[in-house]
Amino acid sequence: MATADVLDEHGDNAVLRERVSEPGDGRVLVVDAGGSLRRALIGDMVAGAAHDKGWAGIVVWGCVRDVAALRELPLGIKALGSNPRPSSKAGAGEVDVPVTFRGVNYRPGAMLYSDDDGIAVIE
Repeated sequence: MATADVLDEHGDNAVLRERVSEPGDGRVLVVDAGGSLRRALIGDMVAGAAHDKGWAGIVVWGCVRDVAALRELPLGIKALGSNPRPSSKAGAGEVDVPVTFRGVNYRPGAMLYSDDDGIAVIE
Protein backbone atom coordinates (compact mmCIF):
# COMPACT_ATOMS: atom_id res chain seq x y z
CA MET A 1 0.00 0.00 0.00
CA ALA A 2 1.32 3.41 -0.93
CA THR A 3 -0.02 6.81 -1.89
CA ALA A 4 0.21 7.94 -5.50
CA ASP A 5 1.93 10.85 -7.18
CA VAL A 6 0.74 11.30 -10.75
CA LEU A 7 2.48 12.44 -13.95
CA ASP A 8 0.99 12.89 -17.41
CA GLU A 9 3.74 12.33 -19.98
CA HIS A 10 3.69 10.90 -23.47
CA GLY A 11 7.08 9.77 -24.77
CA ASP A 12 9.19 12.25 -22.77
CA ASN A 13 10.81 11.44 -19.45
CA ALA A 14 12.52 14.72 -18.49
CA VAL A 15 9.84 15.61 -15.91
CA LEU A 16 9.79 12.00 -14.70
CA ARG A 17 13.55 12.11 -14.09
CA GLU A 18 13.12 15.34 -12.09
CA ARG A 19 10.30 13.85 -10.03
CA VAL A 20 12.14 10.67 -9.03
CA SER A 21 15.10 12.77 -7.89
CA GLU A 22 12.84 14.17 -5.14
CA PRO A 23 12.23 12.23 -1.89
CA GLY A 24 9.63 9.52 -2.53
CA ASP A 25 8.74 8.85 1.12
CA GLY A 26 7.33 5.41 0.23
CA ARG A 27 4.96 6.76 -2.45
CA VAL A 28 4.19 5.28 -5.87
CA LEU A 29 4.62 7.37 -9.01
CA VAL A 30 1.87 6.86 -11.60
CA VAL A 31 2.90 7.88 -15.12
CA ASP A 32 0.48 8.24 -18.03
CA ALA A 33 2.49 7.60 -21.17
CA GLY A 34 -0.64 7.41 -23.31
CA GLY A 35 -0.43 3.63 -23.54
CA SER A 36 2.38 4.03 -26.06
CA LEU A 37 4.57 1.07 -26.90
CA ARG A 38 6.88 3.21 -29.08
CA ARG A 39 9.40 4.31 -26.40
CA ALA A 40 10.46 3.37 -22.89
CA LEU A 41 10.05 6.06 -20.25
CA ILE A 42 11.80 4.13 -17.50
CA GLY A 43 15.10 2.27 -17.56
CA ASP A 44 17.62 1.20 -14.98
CA MET A 45 18.91 4.74 -14.36
CA VAL A 46 15.47 6.28 -13.66
CA ALA A 47 14.33 3.28 -11.62
CA GLY A 48 17.59 3.26 -9.66
CA ALA A 49 17.18 6.96 -8.87
CA ALA A 50 13.60 6.33 -7.73
CA HIS A 51 14.72 3.54 -5.43
CA ASP A 52 17.60 5.60 -4.03
CA LYS A 53 15.19 8.45 -3.21
CA GLY A 54 12.72 6.20 -1.38
CA TRP A 55 9.96 5.67 -3.93
CA ALA A 56 8.02 2.43 -3.33
CA GLY A 57 7.13 1.89 -6.97
CA ILE A 58 6.23 3.20 -10.39
CA VAL A 59 3.14 2.44 -12.47
CA VAL A 60 3.60 3.44 -16.11
CA TRP A 61 0.91 3.31 -18.77
CA GLY A 62 3.66 2.72 -21.32
CA CYS A 63 6.97 0.89 -21.63
CA VAL A 64 10.14 0.30 -19.66
CA ARG A 65 13.55 -0.93 -20.78
CA ASP A 66 16.54 -2.63 -19.10
CA VAL A 67 14.12 -5.26 -17.82
CA ALA A 68 16.82 -7.59 -16.44
CA ALA A 69 18.25 -4.75 -14.32
CA LEU A 70 14.77 -3.61 -13.22
CA ARG A 71 14.02 -7.13 -11.96
CA GLU A 72 16.95 -6.84 -9.53
CA LEU A 73 15.81 -3.54 -7.98
CA PRO A 74 13.69 -3.62 -4.81
CA LEU A 75 11.19 -1.28 -6.46
CA GLY A 76 7.67 -2.20 -7.57
CA ILE A 77 7.22 -1.55 -11.29
CA LYS A 78 4.11 -2.12 -13.41
CA ALA A 79 4.19 -1.35 -17.15
CA LEU A 80 2.50 -2.39 -20.38
CA GLY A 81 5.68 -3.88 -21.79
CA SER A 82 9.26 -3.21 -22.73
CA ASN A 83 10.97 -1.44 -25.60
CA PRO A 84 14.68 -0.72 -26.00
CA ARG A 85 14.05 2.69 -27.60
CA PRO A 86 14.69 5.53 -25.11
CA SER A 87 12.36 8.44 -24.47
CA SER A 88 12.79 11.99 -25.65
CA LYS A 89 13.98 14.63 -23.17
CA ALA A 90 12.15 17.80 -24.18
CA GLY A 91 10.53 18.47 -20.79
CA ALA A 92 6.90 17.80 -21.72
CA GLY A 93 4.50 16.62 -19.04
CA GLU A 94 2.38 17.69 -16.10
CA VAL A 95 2.78 16.84 -12.43
CA ASP A 96 0.08 16.18 -9.82
CA VAL A 97 -2.81 15.92 -12.27
CA PRO A 98 -5.41 13.14 -12.30
CA VAL A 99 -5.00 10.60 -15.11
CA THR A 100 -7.24 7.79 -16.30
CA PHE A 101 -6.23 4.65 -18.12
CA ARG A 102 -7.95 1.29 -18.55
CA GLY A 103 -11.01 2.80 -16.89
CA VAL A 104 -9.18 3.52 -13.63
CA ASN A 105 -8.80 7.02 -12.23
CA TYR A 106 -5.50 7.81 -10.55
CA ARG A 107 -5.51 10.97 -8.46
CA PRO A 108 -2.64 12.39 -6.43
CA GLY A 109 -2.81 10.98 -2.90
CA ALA A 110 -4.89 7.90 -3.79
CA MET A 111 -3.92 4.63 -2.10
CA LEU A 112 -2.57 1.88 -4.36
CA TYR A 113 -2.41 -1.83 -3.58
CA SER A 114 -0.49 -4.06 -5.97
CA ASP A 115 0.40 -7.71 -6.41
CA ASP A 116 1.29 -9.99 -9.31
CA ASP A 117 -2.30 -9.88 -10.58
CA GLY A 118 -2.78 -6.13 -10.79
CA ILE A 119 -3.42 -2.87 -8.99
CA ALA A 120 -6.31 -1.68 -6.85
CA VAL A 121 -6.84 2.06 -6.35
CA ILE A 122 -8.67 3.46 -3.33
CA GLU A 123 -9.33 7.17 -3.25
